[in-house]
Amino acid sequence: MDDVALRALVPHVLSVLVRRGADFATAEDAVQEALIRALRTWPDDPPRDPEGWLVTVAWRAFLDMARSESARRDRELRVEVDPPPGEVSALDDTLHLYFLCAHPDLTPSSAVALTLRAVGGLTTRQIAEAYLVPEATMAQRISRAKRTVAAAGVERPGDVRTVMRVLYLVFNEGYSGDVDLAAEAIRLTRQLASQADDPEADGLLALMLLHHARRASRTSPDGALVPLAEQDRSRWDTATIAEGVAILQAALARDRLGEYQCQAAIAALHADAPRFDDTDWVQIVEWYDELLRVADTPVVRLNRAVAVGEADGAPAGLAALATVDEGVPRHTAVAAHLHERNGDLELAARLYADAARSAPNLAERDHQTRQAARVNQLLRESG
Repeated sequence: MDDVALRALVPHVLSVLVRRGADFATAEDAVQEALIRALRTWPDDPPRDPEGWLVTVAWRAFLDMARSESARRDRELRVEVDPPPGEVSALDDTLHLYFLCAHPDLTPSSAVALTLRAVGGLTTRQIAEAYLVPEATMAQRISRAKRTVAAAGVERPGDVRTVMRVLYLVFNEGYSGDVDLAAEAIRLTRQLASQADDPEADGLLALMLLHHARRASRTSPDGALVPLAEQDRSRWDTATIAEGVAILQAALARDRLGEYQCQAAIAALHADAPRFDDTDWVQIVEWYDELLRVADTPVVRLNRAVAVGEADGAPAGLAALATVDEGVPRHTAVAAHLHERNGDLELAARLYADAARSAPNLAERDHQTRQAARVNQLLRESG
């Protein structure tokens, strides 16, 4: 069994332990211990029932951990005896685990980190690399999140809106690391949309599908980022786009507008344009205005400034950018783009270089470095 297939078993194994009475934090540690043993022993002695093996080993590891904690002797008495034998339920508990990880006492960033570890099966190192923080820092963040959930109990899972936010953040993380979580986030959002009477869940699903449809064109064969203006639109998945648009239209018809529906409408307008130059930027700005009414955030204002620059020209875009705090992520990159469009190549080159130094990930850093080199080459050619 490869690593991807092994990780796919993690949510169900963890859910089995939680249902048997294990507290979340210790159960997650026990599952990780079982995975380590699996990677060590399975190549030479693969089990006939991988999931059953993991449940058994994880449960025994949990019992060992519980017995070793003298401060929790009352819990030891509850877990000392194995549960009655029987088949393990085939129910998909992954979405339920998302609700647990989206605990109301956790910050969104901690909830996502915990979800990536406990449900996504990523290692602490992989999560730390995605967030560009030291592994020790991420380990502390995840440990605090597990302690918070364990102390508060599982009786207060996150609400639907919190789960939607975590799902979307996990979806975005699926593009940045060496483990693909985007398709799994879409699968779980389908489940959530089918269960929740909330057009925002449908809007989120539509948004994910519309972004996912462009995935093949987002990077070059060497892994470099490809800007929207340069993407090969013949590689876009038209069937997925059509599905996303249909789901969005049904959600909008319910007349309960929310931020995910607005973002999906913007993504649909991009998907509808056969060429970048055909993009209806005026309507995109209008949708950003709608988005500001329901989610007035610096990031929304930053993206609106880009759209204004395309619709009304670079000076108008720079005027819109002036209302956004310079500390917002990617502010410098947007400023570089708008100043280049405005003809100020020297300032644009400096800003691209600054954007590279503050990039949130390696792919973005390399992209901004190439942008700086390209503009500097234009300056040399014009001088």
